[in-house]
Amino acid sequence: MKKLFIAGAILTFISCNQAQEKVSDTAILISNVTIIDVSTGELLPDRQMVIDSGKIKKIAVSIENEEVYKTIIDGQGKYALPGLAEMHAHIPSPPTSKERTEETLFLYLSNGITTIRGMLGHPSHLELRIAAEQGELLSPRIFTSSPSLNGNSVTSAEEAREKVIAYKIDGYDFLKIHPGIKRDVFDELVKTANESGISFSGHVPVDVGIEHALASKYASIDHVDGFLEGLVPKSENVNPNENGFFGYNFTKLADTTMIDELVELSKNNKVWIVPTQSLFERWFAPVDAEILLQQPEMKYMPASTLSEWRKRKEASTGPGTNFDKTQWETFIDIRRKLIYTLNKTGHGLLLGSDAPQLFNVPGFSIHHEMEGMLKSGLSPLEILQTGTVNPALFFDKESVFGQLKEGMAADILLVNSNPIEDIRALKDLAGVMVKGKWISKADIDQKLQQIAKNASAN
Repeated sequence: MKKLFIAGAILTFISCNQAQEKVSDTAILISNVTIIDVSTGELLPDRQMVIDSGKIKKIAVSIENEEVYKTIIDGQGKYALPGLAEMHAHIPSPPTSKERTEETLFLYLSNGITTIRGMLGHPSHLELRIAAEQGELLSPRIFTSSPSLNGNSVTSAEEAREKVIAYKIDGYDFLKIHPGIKRDVFDELVKTANESGISFSGHVPVDVGIEHALASKYASIDHVDGFLEGLVPKSENVNPNENGFFGYNFTKLADTTMIDELVELSKNNKVWIVPTQSLFERWFAPVDAEILLQQPEMKYMPASTLSEWRKRKEASTGPGTNFDKTQWETFIDIRRKLIYTLNKTGHGLLLGSDAPQLFNVPGFSIHHEMEGMLKSGLSPLEILQTGTVNPALFFDKESVFGQLKEGMAADILLVNSNPIEDIRALKDLAGVMVKGKWISKADIDQKLQQIAKNASAN
């Protein structure tokens, strides 16, 4: 009887082990990869990552029965990090075709962006968000703003209240603030948003001003809007409506010794900042439109869009305008000081490039944004954090995305060299995984070729 008991126990043990070793047919193994811990910068070499059902199931130094995995991605010599977030994106709206909309979403993915925050919402984006969540659409994870709240769309406190409540009911993730809103209307908007439980982000209307905007606790202020105006001493007695392009006209009046005070205010009120610095180093910059149009990524944009971009740039900084290169250099220097200080002692920065805006091609523009952050004094690791752990904190999704840990979403960027040593390594992809779906570099290139072909015909 004792022998039968022992034999049975052995069989049970073997059976349990076999059950534990069973590997799902849909499981993916990324083998021998170096994982980057973006919260600390630590490198974890020769790790095995098991992906299944859209999640990271296991991370280990070694794994048994590697040969049973039907899909194995060789990570030898490669670096894995969380997919990036583009925190100031734009998603096409009707009448843009379904095909072009899906191409735009792929352009983000093709550069390792697995989360986007759409900054000009439309009802169609609510449908795209659901399709992306359910895996029916090859797309980054989508967060979407409401349609624009601006000086024309909300002209009274009552109208602001009605629209805030309606957008909350519609299911938008947050409200988008644009210029032109009067202060009393803005205050009612903020009051209603707080009562309704919906946050707000975007521009700082002139009538509101940066100090009141920060005290009103924006979720994020984008473009570093309002800050340069806030550096102008009150003794200058300027007309705030004469501020020009994001305060450019007040450049010579700005007192940079006031930066710390504004940054402290942003920290105390927990306001994130999205710099979109690439706009100011490309569109509003002393760079010829033709030089920008020669950049390789421009082939993914329709010819009609490129033509419009050329016209708008020439109208902003071209011959015959009052654009002053020397003043721009001071303007950019002030912005870089603001960005550096907001990152070091403020509440924090979020990675966002405002694509597709002038000469900012979706996905590709994030690399220009990173260059701008680098020039502002941020380290590669700090830049990575603005596009990974910080967005996760912003959305209160630290357990969902933003790091590579067991149980978290399989949003993974695989690159061929270490981006902590050189942030430009993010341009050299081996592939991207979004919610467990692997898109190899070959697949990316093939799809990009088709997008370029379609763009050339429009």
